[in-house]
Amino acid sequence: AGAGKTIMTGLYVREMLSRRLIRRVLIAPPAGLVGNWERELRTLFQLRFRIASGQDARAGNPFVDRDSDLLIVSVDTLAGERMFNHLRDPETEPYDLVVFDEAHKLSADRQQDFRVRKTYRYRLTEAIAGAGPDAGRWHLPWSARHLLLLTATPHMGKDFPYYYLWRLLVPDTLSTYDAFTEFPREMREDHFIRRTKEEMVHYDGRPLYPQRNCATLSYDLTQGPGDEQELYDETTSYIQDYYNRAKFLNRSAARLAMSVFQRRLASSTYALMRSLERRKEKLENMIDGIRIGRVTEEDLVSQQGRLNALDDLFDSLTVDEYDLEEGDDQQEDYEDEILGGMVAVSLAELEVERLKVEELLDKARSLIDRAEESKFDKLREVIGDPAYADEKLIVFTEHRDTALFLVRRLEGLGFTGQVASIHGSLSYQERERQVEFFRRPASENGANYLIATDAAGEGINLQFCWLMVNYDIPWNPARLEQRMGRIHRYGQAHDPVIIINFVASSTREGRVMKTLLDKLETIRQELQSDKVFDVLGRMLEDVSMRDYLEDALAGEDNDLVQRLDETFTSSNVLALGDEERSLYGKRGEVERALPELREQAELEDYRRLIPGYVRRFVEKAAPLLDLRIDGDPGDIFTLLPTRPGALDPLLPALEKYPESSRPRLTLYKPQDREDAVWLHPGEPVFDAVAEAIVGRFAKEALSGSVFIDPDAEDPYLLHIAHITIEQVPVQEEPGIAGVE
Repeated sequence: AGAGKTIMTGLYVREMLSRRLIRRVLIAPPAGLVGNWERELRTLFQLRFRIASGQDARAGNPFVDRDSDLLIVSVDTLAGERMFNHLRDPETEPYDLVVFDEAHKLSADRQQDFRVRKTYRYRLTEAIAGAGPDAGRWHLPWSARHLLLLTATPHMGKDFPYYYLWRLLVPDTLSTYDAFTEFPREMREDHFIRRTKEEMVHYDGRPLYPQRNCATLSYDLTQGPGDEQELYDETTSYIQDYYNRAKFLNRSAARLAMSVFQRRLASSTYALMRSLERRKEKLENMIDGIRIGRVTEEDLVSQQGRLNALDDLFDSLTVDEYDLEEGDDQQEDYEDEILGGMVAVSLAELEVERLKVEELLDKARSLIDRAEESKFDKLREVIGDPAYADEKLIVFTEHRDTALFLVRRLEGLGFTGQVASIHGSLSYQERERQVEFFRRPASENGANYLIATDAAGEGINLQFCWLMVNYDIPWNPARLEQRMGRIHRYGQAHDPVIIINFVASSTREGRVMKTLLDKLETIRQELQSDKVFDVLGRMLEDVSMRDYLEDALAGEDNDLVQRLDETFTSSNVLALGDEERSLYGKRGEVERALPELREQAELEDYRRLIPGYVRRFVEKAAPLLDLRIDGDPGDIFTLLPTRPGALDPLLPALEKYPESSRPRLTLYKPQDREDAVWLHPGEPVFDAVAEAIVGRFAKEALSGSVFIDPDAEDPYLLHIAHITIEQVPVQEEPGIAGVE
């Protein structure tokens, strides 16, 4: 999952491009992962993909531009009518390979009446795969030669959606569900590769991913008149009273509105205060509107109707689906819409509610003025723990207001200049700068603390840090897993990684959350497996975590602990593991392949002199292309033409680099990628030299002076005049395998 999918895809794309089996590649990830895909393919594989947005589609056809061969478009943008019309434009050349990330969200399912419901994302993929109807909105005049579906959760516990994913790969063979059930396992293996974190190991058999330890720290709200517990109780009572008696609000909408308020209440007093301030402003505007005749009581009723149509964004979307374009904060806008919805149906009811909101607002402001926040005191304990002294710490919260509060409080404690912050209102570029600020060591003026909303929950790699605090717990388990995945990922050197969850044990939802988290950690320790967190979503198929918590808030929590005990057991986790093995087959391919991989690694030790091979090639190829080497091939050099136009074949590749680094070529990996162009197989300039050599001597190949064995397998030798190009796997950088 995560970076692993990007790396495996990069390996595949780089190899297929090098073999010239593909030329045009289109990648369609969720919106929140677009930047991450572009960055990792560029930095790990020197694959320069261009990102196309909806604005590009309005300006013209982005699929016919000069640099459209390697393109990234978010799946929802690609499915938009304007962008899809460009995709089926007669001038659009078919793509050889199309990659869909988070493919389980390309959902289709069979309903109880046997009708098949296909989402627009599925219809998009169906069209690209050539598995859809021949006409209509989703018709394409071409289909991709290769389709790559990436997902960490292909089955999701539902048979028909799993079948419809398979149908995209082999639509003719798997035209019916019965055909799929009869599809032989050995044939499935031709189309299916599965790698889990637990299965991945080093050459010596050590786990590639560290252990993950989760601890739940409880804190008590302050007690007494005007204290935190009183504010919590009175706010909870206000939420339940006003939303439950809303005449035109259905039960689902009422519980949704209550849950949004309650999440902010549980997050921080500051977040609650800001919510109450916005609520008061909405109420006053509505009261003034009625008094001057701009708003009628019928308008109040219609507002309740709009709330009835809203879905729970927290529960229905994970962060990777957020459209994180500059200035956009989808979650904050959603919360404002929910919290601004009126439940009163008369002027009198509005005025009564305003008085109650003002009373609660005064209590919240009083607590903030006294700097009374028991949860923040718990965070100070973690920061002050000698075990974590001078370590980088990530603090996650669901709410931007809480994030801003935490930044101010930490800076007030003397940590000014040491706190990075990421939230949804930041542009993609600013989020990158904040990550870089956090990445730098404190000795180099880097930050020790990162305060982040779930805008940092996907697409950002933070494995240089091993300590995380969940200041508030998301009610969607997928979001919790996304947070943990920021540090529990490939490249994490510290074992174990530490996840600390804060829970208020004296609140209704806090008791349920603590029971759940403690239960999961107990199971993890019993099974000695992090897999328990991966199956959490599967175990909550029939009743979501939100349902548990909403039942608690509604006072329907008498048997919740018993229900949790019955649902979350070691035997249930093991049963899910058995079910996965029946679906996907036994794991362990990596472990079984270790002896052969070790032998290959020993062989590659003799080939570690890859710069020597590249140097020999460049030195012999340059004069044949009418180029000369100016400088030291053992350090920094450049290629100069000995005749006009000799450098032209290399210019498109050189132009992909900053102008300052183009004349600075090296055969050794530079510390700063912006300083010089590192020549090696798979790098654009080196590949351009190799391609120019092949083109230069194509005629000689026909006459027999060049021998190319079309049946040769890896490794092979390509003899061109007096040059020998050897296929040598590169070990200098992760993710670059043997390429031509």
